[in-house]
Parts: sequence; structure tokens; C-alpha cells
Amino acid sequence: MNIFAYIETALTQSGDEKFALLTQKTIPNLSREYIYGVRTPDLRKLAKELSCRDDAGEFLAALPHRYFEEYQLHSFIISAKKDFEECIALTEAFLPYIDNWATCDQLSPKAFARNTDRLMPYIDRWLASEHTYTVRFAICTLMRYFLGDSFHTEYADRVAGVVSDEYYINMMRAWYFATALAKNYDEILPYIEQNRLDKWTHNKTIQKSAESLRIPDEHKIYLRSLKQ
Repeated sequence: MNIFAYIETALTQSGDEKFALLTQKTIPNLSREYIYGVRTPDLRKLAKELSCRDDAGEFLAALPHRYFEEYQLHSFIISAKKDFEECIALTEAFLPYIDNWATCDQLSPKAFARNTDRLMPYIDRWLASEHTYTVRFAICTLMRYFLGDSFHTEYADRVAGVVSDEYYINMMRAWYFATALAKNYDEILPYIEQNRLDKWTHNKTIQKSAESLRIPDEHKIYLRSLKQ
């Protein structure tokens, strides 16, 4: 059985109508007819199987996909790649086709964590993209790999400098700054105190920080006082 028939059979057998409806509610820009309703653990298991097939490359080259779960499988397969050059090439080919926040956020290549010194030129290019989920992925990558001991204010400057009316970009910007407040509070606080973010992202950052279990209560109290 070729890989496309194999995937269709597996997704059809694992699909659940109730879960498909729930998925569509959380990703409202997707149409129900393009969602099988397969849970993430089952997709991860299937992606692992597909990665071992000789014809896996045929699936990765067959863009755009039709179904949400096919995009999820694609994301999981790339994420498991260990070679940086292969991984970055597949990522760049895939990013323009991502059409929802879930697939974007599931794309978490293992090879990136071991090659952070090579990522910044790609991140800068992605940040300059006109494609919503490419920009979101760039910010997510900065959040994953360039906070904590790896943090420099120039990285936060990049995120603060993104200007967009797109909800899914600004939500990720807020998520970035809330996570950064948890990991690099002293360096990030001036971005909030000095109102360096647009009002919506500023207030959403404070909201997400107040909901975080990683931020001390005294910091939350102060952050709430800075709400615009």
C-alpha cells in the first residue's frame, strides 16, 4: 500500500466525530470537512511509523495537503529529523503551507535545539514574512530556544518590533513576553513598564503572566498595576 493510501486508511479508522467537532471549535478557521478527528497521541504514533517508510519523502513533497491531520503528521515527521540541514530545508518548504496555529505550534524540530547558533538568520527571514504562521513560528522559535541563559534583549527587540493586526501573531507575541517574564523577569520588565508593546499585546501579556504558575505572586501584583 502506498503511503497516501496508508495514511487515509489510518486516519479514517482513528477518526472520531465528537473530537473532530471539538478540534474545529478550537481552530475556527478550518472547515469541519477537512478534519478527521484523530487525537494527537495517535497522530504521533502514525508519524513515527511513516518516518520509517522509504516513501516518506513522497508525502512530505505532496504540498499542500487536504486534511488538518495530514499537516499534523507532516509537522511531527519534520520535528523528529536529527540532521539540521535536512530539517531546515523541510521546515522552510513547509512553513508557507501551514494554515492554523495548532500545526504551527506542533512544529518543534529536535535538530534546532542542538543548532541554535545557526538559527538566527532563518528566524530573521521568517519574522519578515507576510505569512501569518511563518511569523508566528519565528516568535515561537525565539521563545523555545532563546530565553533563560540564552537570552539577549536583542531577541526581545525583534518580537517587540513585529507590527501586525493578525490575532495569531499578536497572541504568540504575548505568549513570548509572558514566558520571558517567567524566565528573564528583570530584562523583560522594562518592555512592560515603558509600554514598548501595542496596547492589546501589552494587556494580553499581563493577563497570561497573571495566569502563569511560574511567576511569583508579587510580580503578578505589580504587573497587573501596569495594565493599560
